[in-house]
Formats: sequence, C-alpha cells, structure tokens
Amino acid sequence: MTEKEKMIQGMLYDPMDKELVRGRLHARALLRKLEEIPQDKERQRRHIFKELFAETGDRFLIENSFKCDYGYNIYWGENAYANFDCTILDVAPVHIGKNVMLAPSVMIMTATHPLEAEARNSGKEYAKPISIGDNVWIGAGAIINPGVTIGENSVIGSGSVVTKDVPPNVFAAGNPCKFIKEIDNP
Repeated sequence: MTEKEKMIQGMLYDPMDKELVRGRLHARALLRKLEEIPQDKERQRRHIFKELFAETGDRFLIENSFKCDYGYNIYWGENAYANFDCTILDVAPVHIGKNVMLAPSVMIMTATHPLEAEARNSGKEYAKPISIGDNVWIGAGAIINPGVTIGENSVIGSGSVVTKDVPPNVFAAGNPCKFIKEIDNP
C-alpha cells in the first residue's frame, strides 16, 4: 500500500513520501496562480479550483487567500462559498455540501497526530475525514477538527472549536462547540 493510500484511508503514513511531497508542491503552485488572478476573473479562478479539487459544483465562490494541503481530497458543493483566509488541511477527504457558507478565517483540519510521544516523534501522522452538510453556515474563525460531521442546515457560531459531530438543524457554538438550540427549517 502506498503512503498516499494509507493517508486517505486514515492510517499512519509518512508525510515526507515523495509522492505526497509532489502533491503538496503541485497544490501550492496552483494556489499561487489563484492569488495572481484578479477576483473579477471568476471563470479563470473556477478553472484552477476544478483542477485543484476532486470535485466542484458549477457555481461557487472562494475568496483569496485560500490554502489547502493537496486539494485532491476536497469535494466542493454547488453554490458553496468561502470568505477570506479559508484553510483546509485535506489529508483525508473533506466534503462541503451545497449552499455552504464559510465566514472569514474558517479552518477545516483533517490532519492529526498520535497522542503518544514516541509515535508522534516518529514523524508519522494520520487523518480523519470531515463532512459538512448542505445549507450549513460556519461563523468567522471557527475550527473544524478531524473526523467531524456537521449536519445539514446547521449553524456554527463564530470562534467555535468543533470537536464532535453536530446534528442537522441546530445552532451550536463555543469552545468546545456545544448544542445551543434547534433551528426550525421548514
């Protein structure tokens, strides 16, 4: 099994593997191109994102500055939006639903490390996938941790640190992020 296959399957892997290093460098080259394209040239920008991501909708908008590890593990939904300074560590798959809104400085982090010092010091790491359902709004500065699923129609408050799954149709906020109230979504 290759290190890339291990990485995507959530197993311990070596991030310094040559194939993975090439993948990160390729993503950074595409991200540099994106930064150079003016925001009003959305067709050109979408073309680069379609090359970078595993999948996108036809209509979406991602503001500068956007950062990711590989891009090829990101599945970006139709009409989804990311405001300024979005970061996605896409070591494992990240699924962004339709009509998702990410406020400024949202961080989506699939990457993680062993808790045991000896294993952590080996340099190996692993990841857990993240899934964000349709019609979700994530507030400014929120951090979505590895392995989290956010249910459709939910809202995550600004500055929240989401460490556990969030059910559909709720407002959740805080550090750690907790259920606040249900949202009536007819």
